[in-house]
Amino acid sequence: MHNLLLCLRNAQRISPTYLPSKPSPARAIFAQTRIQSLEVTAKRDRLRPWEERGKETQAEENGGMDMASPPTLDILTDTGLSRNLQDKRARNNGQGRVDESSLAFSKEEIANEERKPKRKVAVMIGYSGSGYRGMQLNVKEKTIEGDLFNAFVAAGAVSKANSDDPKKSSLSRCARTDKGVHAAGNVISLKLIIEDTDIVRKINENLPPQIRVWGIERTNNSFNCYQLCDSRMYEYLIPTYCFLPPHPQSLLGKKVKRDAETNGDLEGHNARQEEVLDFWNSIEKNQIEPILSSLDSETRGSILSSVDKKEPPPAPTDSERPQHPALRAIKAVYLNAKRSYRIDPKRLQRVRDALALYVGTHKYHNYTIGKSPRDPSVKRHIKSFSVSEDSPFVMHGTEWLSLRVHGQSFMMHQIRKMVAMAALCVRTGCPLERITESYNSTSISIPKAPGLGLLLVQPVFSTYNGRAAREFQRESIDFGKYEEEIREFKQREIYDRIYGEEENDHAFDLFFTNVDSFSKDAFHYLTSAGISNTAQPPASTTTAVDCVERAEAQVDSESEEEPVGVPGQALEEG
Repeated sequence: MHNLLLCLRNAQRISPTYLPSKPSPARAIFAQTRIQSLEVTAKRDRLRPWEERGKETQAEENGGMDMASPPTLDILTDTGLSRNLQDKRARNNGQGRVDESSLAFSKEEIANEERKPKRKVAVMIGYSGSGYRGMQLNVKEKTIEGDLFNAFVAAGAVSKANSDDPKKSSLSRCARTDKGVHAAGNVISLKLIIEDTDIVRKINENLPPQIRVWGIERTNNSFNCYQLCDSRMYEYLIPTYCFLPPHPQSLLGKKVKRDAETNGDLEGHNARQEEVLDFWNSIEKNQIEPILSSLDSETRGSILSSVDKKEPPPAPTDSERPQHPALRAIKAVYLNAKRSYRIDPKRLQRVRDALALYVGTHKYHNYTIGKSPRDPSVKRHIKSFSVSEDSPFVMHGTEWLSLRVHGQSFMMHQIRKMVAMAALCVRTGCPLERITESYNSTSISIPKAPGLGLLLVQPVFSTYNGRAAREFQRESIDFGKYEEEIREFKQREIYDRIYGEEENDHAFDLFFTNVDSFSKDAFHYLTSAGISNTAQPPASTTTAVDCVERAEAQVDSESEEEPVGVPGQALEEG
């Protein structure tokens, strides 16, 4: 930085031989403004450790510009930083900064604060993701780490001098969960001031009830929870009605039957759907027809046109516009029929068989976003994927399954897409081998199931724990010490929220309704025709990946802005 300033200063005194005979006024203004900007930046950076500047250092030494692009005029703002530099800093460090307005300390407060030693620790936490934009800190959004770090500062575990930037505390997380995803157990590692023996209670006093710190353990100085985590265990809660077949009059329902007939698989298809083959016909005959028979022909036609017999999603905002009582009654019949459904043991076994096909090492390029099958990172190892022993169970009148998956690591949306694929294969009655075929190079559209049902149970640190006492004289990272607290927290803050939100918002019903009524061919690989029926162009082309992602986006039951990944860190499912 200093050398660059000298060069710019000297440029003003260079012999006219080396300068244009008539330098343009715009270039002169640019040079002077550039010097002023760099002087402000240099003065500020002399007060900061070199390593904290990170990526922004190179940007500033390049004049805050992409050197391959034409120079643009930087205008200094009242903060002393150019707008270009502010934009660069926001892009480079937006995820690592804390909102300074919420933790503003004066220079006098920072100078007068007693300096205390920081220790590298593992912080065991739990949280409900409802209302948050994910785990990872982002200054523009409400995140779990944002509230946690603020609580650390308020409790005195992070000094005022370090309160503006978690990077100063070497913050890292074991699993970066997505928007709305919960965690009964997760781990972050950082340097904290932990002299106070009551520090956990003080931190929790500054947190909302849906975020808890279970405990803090000293670690060796080089500990990084992301790098030393051996594996992660997740749970996914899903209503059993998600395994019901599409309504026969829905677009997907019609396509499934037509392709089974065309490919000579009708008998096999009916055998795979035997226990639910007459489910919708029974509902139509016993509950829908009595409602329609009481209407005149004109009203009946209007109602049928509105319903269109495609498993209409319940409309929480029906009160906003008048609806015929018969239409409301029909919607209620469909919804109540799903909630009253109880899965047959034979169908439950098909669910178990589908999940078992994920076990082992496979290429999951179809189960994330923007990945080619040739990318080495798409290979992931799943240790187990099963239906928990206490399933099925009934909550709020709806039957649920608890699915448990244990894997070394997961890519963005991987678990939600795995759950969706298993459910879609079971509900459409296609051969379960379709899951195995999805590991091949062909790109297919697999939508992600609602984030509402996903829960990080806990990360596993078997290797580190084996060395902790023997080599480091430290305690192991063990969530078992807090088993009772975690069980009560899960029930109150996570499970009850999932059941309540599904009852009010019908996220799962809306998701599968969107799939069943999707007008393109993106999901027709679920029929007897197979993946070749909906094969996308080779996945090596950007067009193919974009095509798949557009199809998935159109059926998502939620709007979600994808968070930006951390360089060098794989994107976790969450």
